[in-house]
Amino acid sequence: MTPRRRRGPGRRAGAAQQNEAARLTQELLNAGFTKKQVAEIIGRNSSLVSQFFTHHKGASFVEALRNVLQEVQGGGTRDTAELKRLAARDITPRTRAVRPGETVARKARVRIKDVTQTPGNSSMARAGKQHIRSGASRLRPVIQRTAAVNGRIAFTVRARKSAFILDSGSRKDSPGLRRGVVQRRDGTEERAYGKSQGAGQGPGGYDAQEWQGRVDAARGDVAAAVKTWLVETGRLQPDAVLTHLEIRGWKAED
Repeated sequence: MTPRRRRGPGRRAGAAQQNEAARLTQELLNAGFTKKQVAEIIGRNSSLVSQFFTHHKGASFVEALRNVLQEVQGGGTRDTAELKRLAARDITPRTRAVRPGETVARKARVRIKDVTQTPGNSSMARAGKQHIRSGASRLRPVIQRTAAVNGRIAFTVRARKSAFILDSGSRKDSPGLRRGVVQRRDGTEERAYGKSQGAGQGPGGYDAQEWQGRVDAARGDVAAAVKTWLVETGRLQPDAVLTHLEIRGWKAED
């Protein structure tokens, strides 16, 4: 009988060993920084920082993180902008692959959602059920930035189908050629509000400054402000629970 092959250390044991990028990041977290702040310092997003721990990424950021940590532990600045300038000296900008006919790799474009300052462009943020319960704070900046440029907002909500009062696709619910209703298998339904009403009917959307006042009245809780509006306008049951919420803001063309 063939003897059983002995296995080495399991995957869990290997996963417990952090790489250098994760170790340095953890030191910064212990020093009071958040993953979002670490991401800002290295010019990336918090998702990548999380992957230092889960997928052992981040080797190219080790030198930058080490210099930042030394600065912090040495009693230097803790300002994110200053630390970002310090880290930038050891971070190579991302580039695209060289295409046929090109001799130099071009700098990679980074998707930026906060571009409401430019007419025709938009900003967007989403929140799920758990984040909505805690106030949906990530949605508020979209309304604030859009209101600052006198822009327009639209939003999509998701709740139990029985929670909506008006029929799906009703013009009283959300006027427009495309009423944006999506029915889900779990019994919930998505409805979009503020979409363009069609050619010649204006830019669509709601006044962001008016909505900023609504959000301020709700003490910064965007989800509460949206639900209040839906209830006040006869669209949603008062005891309804929003499971998802998306806010979009843009500056209309002059």
